[in-house]
Amino acid sequence: MEPLETLEDFYDRKLNQKREGLNTVLGHFNVFRLEDCNAPGKPPVQYTRRDFYKISFMRGRHLYHYGDKTLEVDGTTLLFFNPQVPYTFEPLTEDVTGYFCIFKDAFFAEHLRGSLKDLPMYAVNGKPAYVLDQQQEKNFSQIFEKMLDEINSDYAFKFDLIRNYIMEMIHGALKLQPTENLYQHTDANARITAVFNELLERQFPIETRSQQFSLRSAKDFAEKLNIHPNHLNRAVKTTTGKTTTLHIAQRLVTEAIALLKHTDWNISEISYTLGFEQPAHFSNFFKKQTKIAPRAYRN
Repeated sequence: MEPLETLEDFYDRKLNQKREGLNTVLGHFNVFRLEDCNAPGKPPVQYTRRDFYKISFMRGRHLYHYGDKTLEVDGTTLLFFNPQVPYTFEPLTEDVTGYFCIFKDAFFAEHLRGSLKDLPMYAVNGKPAYVLDQQQEKNFSQIFEKMLDEINSDYAFKFDLIRNYIMEMIHGALKLQPTENLYQHTDANARITAVFNELLERQFPIETRSQQFSLRSAKDFAEKLNIHPNHLNRAVKTTTGKTTTLHIAQRLVTEAIALLKHTDWNISEISYTLGFEQPAHFSNFFKKQTKIAPRAYRN
C-alpha cells in the first residue's frame, strides 16, 4: 500500500514550505485560493490518499479521479474529499479558479456529534461532488472568503468561527442533491482503465537521468488504485482488449525509442531511468518488443 500524503508532504509539494511537526498537530486547519497553489511549474496533484480532509470549490472544466470513478465537470463544483479515498484532479482549461481548505478529523473532535465519516459526502462510497448554480456559487464563495479573512485575523476565537463556516458549507451541500449525471459516466471498468492510463502517463516523459519509471507492474498500479491486481487486469482487458502488462510494455518502448533518438544518454543510463535493474534486462526487453537491439536501433 502506498503511503498517505501527510500535511508536511502537502506544504512541501504545494507551497515549497518546510513545516516540521505538522503531522503531530491533531487539529490543523488552513484555507487557500486555488490559483495561489496551482501556478505554472507546480507539480501535478498525485493520485494518492491523504491523512487530512479537504473541501474544494472549483470553477472551470476539469476531471476528477476519485477512487475508481472519473468525473468530468464543467462549471462551479463543490467537492468533499475523504482521507480514505485516493483522488486527484486535472484541469482541462487554464481558467480554473476557486478555493480549498484542509483540516484534520480532530479539528472537529470536540465540536461535532459523531464523526465526519458519518456524513453522506464523506462516506467511502459516497458522492462527493455538487455542481452549483449562480446563486449557490456566490453563497459558497462568500463562505470561503470569510474563512480567508478569519485565518489571517488575530481574533481569539477564529477557529470556532471557522468551524461554523465549514458546517454551514456541509449543511448547505446536504440540502443539495449530489449531481447524479456526473456519476453516469462509463462503467466501472472504463473508470478504472482511465485512472490506470492517467497514472501510467504521469510518469512520462523521462527528462533527466535521475528520473525513474517506478510503476512497472499491474501489482504496482493496483496498489495505487487500492484494488486487487486481478480486478485491474480484468477492467483494462475488458475496456481495451489489451492486457495491463502490454499497455505498460508498449509505453516503455515508446519512451525508450524517444530516449535513444533524442538524447546522448548511454544504454545503462536509459536502462536505469526506465526502471530496469540491469542494462541487459533492458536490452532483452527492447529486442523482444522491437526485434532489434537498442544499440542497433540508435545506430
